[in-house]
Amino acid sequence: MAAGFVFIAMLLAAFSLWTAIPLSWVYIASKLSQTQFPAGGPYAVVVVGILLTFVVVAWLIGRLNNLYIRITGTNRLEPIRPNWLKSMRDTAPVHSSVTVVEAVLMASVMLAALALTVWFFLLAGSPIPNQ
Repeated sequence: MAAGFVFIAMLLAAFSLWTAIPLSWVYIASKLSQTQFPAGGPYAVVVVGILLTFVVVAWLIGRLNNLYIRITGTNRLEPIRPNWLKSMRDTAPVHSSVTVVEAVLMASVMLAALALTVWFFLLAGSPIPNQ
């Protein structure tokens, strides 16, 4: 159960790389700017802030991965292959499995793409003015 919580924490941290971190730094920079056409300062704040926060979150994901390894004894996920895809001669175990970090990052990218799609088609509204 503890490994599941660590996995979920890693997934949330990785998901924030594509959503919360960039949006937060854009919001912070928008509050620093006095006009709609700022100089390079707010843009630099966004770039530097995102890069530094990415480094911190990547370090956090690495620490969580180490915790996951201490809990489970491995950093590999068992390959999940449905029975109907297995050959009747398939007796040897499959040794190529993904690591936890790979699975977390792949899942976070897919979740971010899904969130962007839902926002774009359902929540954003039309950019065309109603007349």
